Amino acid sequence: MSRSWERKVRKNTTVLNKQRKKMGVQAFSAAKPKFEKFKGRNYILPAFIVVFTGFYVYMSTLSSEWKTNRNMFMLTIGSYLLLALLFFLRRPYLTVAKDYIGTRRMTGDKTLYASNIKSINLQSGFVVVEQQKGPNWVFSKAMNRYPIERMAVRLKAFAAEHGIELKEK
Repeated sequence: MSRSWERKVRKNTTVLNKQRKKMGVQAFSAAKPKFEKFKGRNYILPAFIVVFTGFYVYMSTLSSEWKTNRNMFMLTIGSYLLLALLFFLRRPYLTVAKDYIGTRRMTGDKTLYASNIKSINLQSGFVVVEQQKGPNWVFSKAMNRYPIERMAVRLKAFAAEHGIELKEK
C-alpha cells in the first residue's frame, strides 16, 4: 500500500471521527504506523564538551582578562555545559518500520527506505547499514549504548522481508 494512500485514509478517518463525535457515536480507531524504536545514550560527545569546558576554564583563569569580563565568561561556561546537557538528553535512536529505517543525525532526522539499502552488516557490538548512495550508518554499543542484540533480531526480519543482503560476522 502506498504512503499517499495511507495518508488519505488517516485524514479521512480523522474527519469521519470528528463527525461521529458530534453525533455521539463511537469513533473509528485509525491504524497507527507500526514501528520499533531502539534508543541509545550519547556519553562521549557530552563528556568531551565538559572536558573542553574545564580546559577552557583552566586556560582562561591563567590570564587576568577573565576578571574584567566575568559575566561573559560565566555565560560562555554555562552555554557549553548546557550544550553538553542537550547532547546527553537528546538520545540517538534507530527506528525500524514496515518499509524504512530512520535515525537522528547531527543535521536532523533521516529516513532510509528499503529500496535504498544495499546491505546490513551485523557484528558483535556494531550494526552497519550500507546505503546505495551516501555514507554508511553505523550503530555502536560502545559509542552510543544501543541494544545491538535486539536491533540485530529486528533488522534480520527487516532484511528478510525486503530481500536485503545480510552479512553476519
